[in-house]
Amino acid sequence: MKTLIVTPTYNESKNIKTLVDTLFKLNPRYHILVVDDNSPDGTAKIVKDLQKHHKNLHLAERPKKRGLGTAYCYGFKWALERDYDYIVQIDADLSHNPEDVPVMVKLLKEYDLVIGSRYCDGISVVRWPLQRLILSYFANSYSRVVTGVKLRDLTAGFKAWRREVLENIDLDNIRSQGYAFQIEMNFHAERKGYKIHEHPILFIDRTIGESKMSRAIMFETAWMVWQFRLWKIFGWYK
Repeated sequence: MKTLIVTPTYNESKNIKTLVDTLFKLNPRYHILVVDDNSPDGTAKIVKDLQKHHKNLHLAERPKKRGLGTAYCYGFKWALERDYDYIVQIDADLSHNPEDVPVMVKLLKEYDLVIGSRYCDGISVVRWPLQRLILSYFANSYSRVVTGVKLRDLTAGFKAWRREVLENIDLDNIRSQGYAFQIEMNFHAERKGYKIHEHPILFIDRTIGESKMSRAIMFETAWMVWQFRLWKIFGWYK
């Protein structure tokens, strides 16, 4: 099956080569799309240099930073237009282990959406400050109660999708970013009856570069989940 791995980047010059080289070592038939938001640290230039050695490496350059959600939606639509069967989303900062990708892709033979979950088998997080771990864990619990989506890790950003799921989600109407984007996509997939599986992973916090987490992302998540709840009650989701 034709597989595309989508990774958004903003100032990931110190990580992107390792990610790309590792994924192609795992399977040289993978295709990778880097969606770069005009990183001032030269991430796009590194990708262009890597393209000389990897014919399946693709780059989409956007003129300014527009957020994680729009970057993934761009990548998803790019994949659907080019008839990819499986689409994987992965962070470029190496907090997601690329070696989990083949396992998650294989699971798509049984499931429609596979989530690399930090919380389905206890708590599998390394190098996070206790405060952030508690915040993430309770954000998931809060979101699960409000939305009614029965997943342990609603905010996970490491996922593998069958194309049919993304085809049946109105990507042009996805408006949220960060954690809320992950919840919104899961919400639509579950409400449409797709088979979702949480695959346990070990999440290792970035050691190079800076986190993109912000208060704005946390506040957006807190109020967006209530919008999803209203969609569920009144049937406003598509």
